[in-house]
Parts: sequence; structure tokens; C-alpha cells
Amino acid sequence: MAGHHVFQPDLGPPGRHPFSFELSWGPDRLGEWLDPTGDAFLWQEARGSLTAGGLCEAAPCTGTLALDYPRGRIRYTLDFEATSPANGESVLCRYVGEKLRLRPWNLLTTHTTCYGTLVELASGRLVSRSIVTFRLRHLPRFLASLRWV
Repeated sequence: MAGHHVFQPDLGPPGRHPFSFELSWGPDRLGEWLDPTGDAFLWQEARGSLTAGGLCEAAPCTGTLALDYPRGRIRYTLDFEATSPANGESVLCRYVGEKLRLRPWNLLTTHTTCYGTLVELASGRLVSRSIVTFRLRHLPRFLASLRWV
């Protein structure tokens, strides 16, 4: 997924900056993943790389992907290290992105736009907000990222 992010005032350069992530994900046990009574229902670990202009370039990231259809959302939670533009120090950050108001009859819109926030984990301070989209031309690469165990 690729798009842009905008720093909060005084936390980075003004304007839009590139923001993207690529993940490998997939359930380890398909039966548990599809069981609506289990803790792992439509939830799985994810790992890959994340780029946030002004912070990091293809930084390794780990986290989770939760397909929460009863609440109409898909949530990405990804942790990664970045360089703070404020002081140049390495900081642990968390990106939380959500695809909201999912509608099965409008997959091309509701499943392709993700709104996110990026925070410093230690302080909880909001660093930036992002919008990323999934381009259908990337569908083959997306399908190849699934892990079938």
C-alpha cells in the first residue's frame, strides 16, 4: 500500500511525504483463523517493511492484521524503528492503519483506502497521519504475499 503522510506541527518537515508498507501475512492454522469463537478469528501476524518519508526507508516492521468485518474495518498495527526528525535519535514507532466502513458491494473503495496514525511508542505522541491506497495492479504481488502453512 502506498500514499502519503503529514507530520504534526513541529515534528517534521511540512507538507506531504511518501508513506508505504509491504507485508507478508497469513494464518498459521486456517481452521483457527476461520473459527468465529476463537481468539485468532481473522487475525494474524504480519511482517515486512515500511517507508515513512522523513523518518525511515524500508524499515523492517512487525505487527498484526485484523479483519474485523463485524465492526466494518480492517486494522494494521505495525511496529518499527525510525529516526526522529526532531533530534535525530532512533525511536520505536507504531503505525495503526484502518480501512473503515467496509461494504461487500463496494470492495474497490472500502477495501483499498487505509487511514492511519503514526505514534512514538515511548511517549504516545502522535507524529503523523497518513492515507494509503491499494492499487489493483498490485493484486498479483499481494496474493503472492500470503503465507500458506
